[in-house]
Amino acid sequence: MTESPKECEKTVTPDVKLDVQNPSQPNFDEDRLREYCGVFGVFDLDDAAAITALGLHALQHRGQEAAGIVSYDNGRFHGERRLGLVGDHFSKESAIKRLPGSAAVGHVRYATTGETAIRNVQPLFAELNSGGFAVAHNGNLTNAQTLRRELIKEGAIFQSTSDTEVILHLVARSRKPQFLDRFIEALRSIEGAYSLVALTNKKLIGARDPLGIRPLVIGELNGKFILASETCALDMIGARFVRDVMNGEIVIISEKGLESINPFPPQPMRPCIFEYIYFARPDSLVHGRPVYQIRKAMGAELARERRIFADVVVPVPDSGVPAALGYSQESGIPFELGIIRNHYVGRTFIQPSQSVREVGVRMKHSANRCVVEGKRVVLIDDSIVRGTTSVKIVQMMRDAGAKEVHFLISSPPITHPDYYGIDTPQKEKLLAATHSLEEMRTYIGSDSLAFLSVDGIYRSMGYEKRDALRPQFTDHCFTGDYPTALTDLSGENRAQLSLLAEAS
Repeated sequence: MTESPKECEKTVTPDVKLDVQNPSQPNFDEDRLREYCGVFGVFDLDDAAAITALGLHALQHRGQEAAGIVSYDNGRFHGERRLGLVGDHFSKESAIKRLPGSAAVGHVRYATTGETAIRNVQPLFAELNSGGFAVAHNGNLTNAQTLRRELIKEGAIFQSTSDTEVILHLVARSRKPQFLDRFIEALRSIEGAYSLVALTNKKLIGARDPLGIRPLVIGELNGKFILASETCALDMIGARFVRDVMNGEIVIISEKGLESINPFPPQPMRPCIFEYIYFARPDSLVHGRPVYQIRKAMGAELARERRIFADVVVPVPDSGVPAALGYSQESGIPFELGIIRNHYVGRTFIQPSQSVREVGVRMKHSANRCVVEGKRVVLIDDSIVRGTTSVKIVQMMRDAGAKEVHFLISSPPITHPDYYGIDTPQKEKLLAATHSLEEMRTYIGSDSLAFLSVDGIYRSMGYEKRDALRPQFTDHCFTGDYPTALTDLSGENRAQLSLLAEAS
């Protein structure tokens, strides 16, 4: 789900002097990578909307700006799309009553700065000549702007700024006689990363891009099939995990059961490596791998690559916890919660003044002084984006009396932006793209700084090293190796193509 680019208050480039004592970004979470969406779908189950709401609640980490559900009942589609958290709207009995039926699809999303509007909340719905069609999308199309312009020239009228709407128009304009053929023809026209759940009056459809960049799984509850972005959503509703939807596969769930087709030429899967590093919930399985264990293995590998003489290992909450445990167990340095996170504080960046925002940061994260005072501290985090959060964390440790602060990252440096559904800054705003390791350490203010190597992260995944000829994962943020065409980046389309410009 995409909108206009998120702007950073201060560009991080080598020729810009940064105020280390007062960095521009006040909120820890705003210096994080964002996964735009989570999807869920259920067919032929009573209380489909309520089940979908529970599934979306489990996927809330994948999108906290908006949520939507479309259900189908006795010839009619019903939709509810809301800004805010799933529990704010879909835990109410009245909302579920407005979504009757035994089939439903749902979506959670992140918005960027710019318009957070109902028109961009998914699932999107359209009445086609074959009947109603609702679609929810996780990922990003790298030729969406090009297709959008072509469609508008041909008379298409867009109602949102989402790349997902391109799929609706492509399906609607296809001349194929059968709906499934029209859907496949639309998929053949798009590039990039996508996991889709779609609902018609007869079918629930799931689809993954030919490389399988974004995740999608199949579950089973009471003999009926379910689609979800992650296995944690299946656990939430008591469903059994069946298998992953494979790369390039389309699954059709109907009264006949589950059918699978593969309309694309076969090629090796390249799932996004950031699902393991950051996005997926720790209790999920991604392609059969337990995410929690993988993150611990990354921490252990980091300990083997970078041994520090220190007194305590402290995670940056919450994403750094599994890696910090792995580092602690491998290194023998005690693990302690040296930073405490308050989960009940709202977003601090809306406060009116910098001084109040600074208080807001301390409300959300605070140092555990008794753990770090007088100690040599190893801080473990999963990634560095702009680096402004890292400055705050290191300074927090200093203020709490830490004797030394060593900052270790359980992934390689992020040197390239993402165009497949992750909200990354432009390249010049990525700290590792514009600074040497020593420049980064100086900016952050730590006594040392180290990252897990690219081969190290592959070893954590069970491989000897990264296969340079056929990489096992989509890892372009570290390597610059983009696995698909980037059509919207060429010529007049050069832009942060992961986001469509806002319509005025």
